[in-house]
Amino acid sequence: MESIMAEAIKRGLAIAAMIAACIISAVLIRRPGDVTSTDDASAPEQPEASVATRQSWPMFRGSQGLVGRAAGTLPDSMALAWKFKTGDQIKSSPAIENGVVYIGSSDANVYAIDLESGEEIWQYHTSDAIEAAPLVVGGSVYVGALDGFLFAIDANSGSLRWKYETGSQIAGAANWTLSPDGRDLWILVGSHDNFLHCVNSADGKVVWKYETGNYVNGAPAVAGGKAVLGGCDAMIHVVSTADGACVRQIETSAYIAGSAAILDGQVYVGNYDSEFIKADVAAGEILWRYRCEDAIFSSPAVGDDVVVFGARDKRLHCVARDSGKAVWTFQALGEVDSSPVICGDKVVVGAEDGRLYMVRLSDGGKVWEYEIGRPVTSSPAVAGGMIVVGSDDGYLYAFRGKIKVEAQHR
Repeated sequence: MESIMAEAIKRGLAIAAMIAACIISAVLIRRPGDVTSTDDASAPEQPEASVATRQSWPMFRGSQGLVGRAAGTLPDSMALAWKFKTGDQIKSSPAIENGVVYIGSSDANVYAIDLESGEEIWQYHTSDAIEAAPLVVGGSVYVGALDGFLFAIDANSGSLRWKYETGSQIAGAANWTLSPDGRDLWILVGSHDNFLHCVNSADGKVVWKYETGNYVNGAPAVAGGKAVLGGCDAMIHVVSTADGACVRQIETSAYIAGSAAILDGQVYVGNYDSEFIKADVAAGEILWRYRCEDAIFSSPAVGDDVVVFGARDKRLHCVARDSGKAVWTFQALGEVDSSPVICGDKVVVGAEDGRLYMVRLSDGGKVWEYEIGRPVTSSPAVAGGMIVVGSDDGYLYAFRGKIKVEAQHR
């Protein structure tokens, strides 16, 4: 990731003039050509919900707005329920739907795992390492790989529906929206080819592409007919989901590696210059800035009154939504690239120190921790009273607030 960002910085400096001139544009493409379909690439089911529920966490950050909030509550103490071994590091973050956990691994596989037992249901082998979180919507799993392919996989059988090729690696999760007439489900994904891609979920054919000035490393947030994303060109991009047209751009002064969250028309995102920013979409203005002591790769969790995010200064930060003033910080022992989840009165997050932490939302006091022993850059998923997260040791870990029953699979 450091080398990727270093290259992005060099490229960003070279194209600053282009960005300032705001010549970034959308390209509407009607002809397919970057998609490989299979015989079962039939139209998917229409999505029933766009937010996390008590029993589901269907995508990165839980919902289309990427706000990082889980329904329900968590007990003060969790126990390891099971762990599942993959063949390499897990940088990907889990999604949970219909009692199944979906996760990617650097071993190039996507796994479907029973949430209750930790037993494998299926695995699908892609063409490269997967660091992006899966998106589960309309009966399919959508996930990007580092070789630039976006895969559509049947959620039940694990069979390939289609794959779509971008021009470079996909590091961030996909999101979704409906076509303007409400008939089609469209999938949105960013790539290091500098584009945000919109493809039809039915056949993987491109609908439109929006070009930025540098890598798109994070996931796009979706709300109100707009996609909002941060770029390595230092811009917050606001894009019409209907046709990929540029609505506006907001200059942030530094490269954005993480994903933005959008709620009530306001965007929350951190950047490489150690600043966390709140911006208003309609006005196109930055409302406040909060400074950390190191770069921010973590994506925020947005609560009713506060925003919580990690940083490479080894802290979890909580700031007031209205003013950007510090409410509390929690000191970890390693960098916090993992993205936190707010669940009731608690916050759950991983860290490079190899620990999974649970702290109080009110004051940041530590409630519980579990030492995995290897870095946790994966972001937790919370559903059904369980916490699921990956680690660099190649295991997927699941915790529940019950009597400890540990099982090891594979």
